[in-house]
Amino acid sequence: MAEPLDPGSSPLLAAARRAHEAAFGGAAVLAAWAPGRVNLIGEHTDYNGGFVLPMALQLGTVLVGSPTQDGTICIVTTSAEADEPLRVQFPAPRPGSSLSPGLPRWANYVKGVIQHYRDDGDLVAKALACQKAEHTFAGMPCGIMDQFISVMGREGHALLIDCRSLETVLVPLSDASLAVLITNSNVRHTLTGSEYPTRRRQCEQAAAALGKASLRDATLAELEEARSRLGDEVFRRARHVIGEIARTAQAAQALQHRDYSMFGRLMVESHNSLRDDYEVSCPELDELVAAALEVDGVYGSRMTGGGFGGCTVTLLEAGAAERAQQHIQEKYSGTATFYLTKPSGGAKALPL
Repeated sequence: MAEPLDPGSSPLLAAARRAHEAAFGGAAVLAAWAPGRVNLIGEHTDYNGGFVLPMALQLGTVLVGSPTQDGTICIVTTSAEADEPLRVQFPAPRPGSSLSPGLPRWANYVKGVIQHYRDDGDLVAKALACQKAEHTFAGMPCGIMDQFISVMGREGHALLIDCRSLETVLVPLSDASLAVLITNSNVRHTLTGSEYPTRRRQCEQAAAALGKASLRDATLAELEEARSRLGDEVFRRARHVIGEIARTAQAAQALQHRDYSMFGRLMVESHNSLRDDYEVSCPELDELVAAALEVDGVYGSRMTGGGFGGCTVTLLEAGAAERAQQHIQEKYSGTATFYLTKPSGGAKALPL
C-alpha cells in the first residue's frame, strides 16, 4: 500500500529539489504541488452537462523551479513514463508571440499552461485556463473535472461539480470512521480508439431524439417513451447517463446526511450501470468490485474513470481497510495496487 504523505515533507519534493540541483547547478527557490483525484461517483456525465463528485488525493505532482534572466524557459521531467527528450528549452512568450505544441508530448501540458494561464486569483478562471491548455496543446478534449478538483479541492471534502453551470459545492467527507480505498487493477485494455467518441455520439443522438440540448434535461420517463425510436444500444447508453446524473446528486445529499449505506448503494448501482448499460467496465474491474463487496464494513465500490481498466474506488469503515485489501488481493486474478487515502486540499505553493 502506498502511504500518502504531506506534500511539503514528502520524498517526492526532496527528489525534485535534487533533480533541480543536478540539472541547473543551483537550488530551487519555488515549489508547488497539485493533487491527483478520484471520482467517487458521476461517470460519463461531464460531457452530458451532468454532475460529478470527485475528491482530491494526498498523492500528487510536485514542481520546483527558479527564475531565469535570459528570457528562456527550461523544463525537466523525472517521470519514467515521459517521452524523450526529458529536458526542453524554449523562449518565454512575449506580447504578440505565442508558444506552439510539439514534441516531446509531456512538455505540451506545461507549455499550454504557460501560454494560457494568468494569475488573476479567480479559481474558476485558473481551472478553465488549465483545461484550455489540455485542449489546445495536449490535444486532449477533457471535461472540467480534473482541473476543478485540483484547484478547488479542500481537505476533508468532496466537490460536487455542475458541469453545465460550473457551480461547485463542497461536500463534507471528514468522518474519522471512514476511509476511501483506491484499487488499481493494473490493466488497461487496448481499444480501437472509437469507444469514447461512439458513446458521446450516442448520447447526442439520444438527446436530439428527445428534443433536449443534452441528456441533463431528460428524464427516465421521457427516455422510456422514446425507446422504440432509439434502438436498444442508444437507449441503454442514455439510461446510464440520465440515471448517473440523478445518482450523483443523491450521493452528495447522502454524504451531507452521513448516510454512508445509501452512498454505498448508489456506488454499486453506478458500477452496474457502467457495466451493463454503458459497457465500459471489464472483467478485472468487476472482480475487484465483487471482492470488495464481500467484506464486512464496506459500504460500496465501483469502477472509476473512463473504464476498460484502471481503478475502482471503495467507501468503507476505516477499521475494515486492512482486511479489505487482503481479501481483494486474494480473490483478484491479477495483482492489485492499493491506495488508502482521505480528501486532500487543492493545488498550493510549498515552502522551501
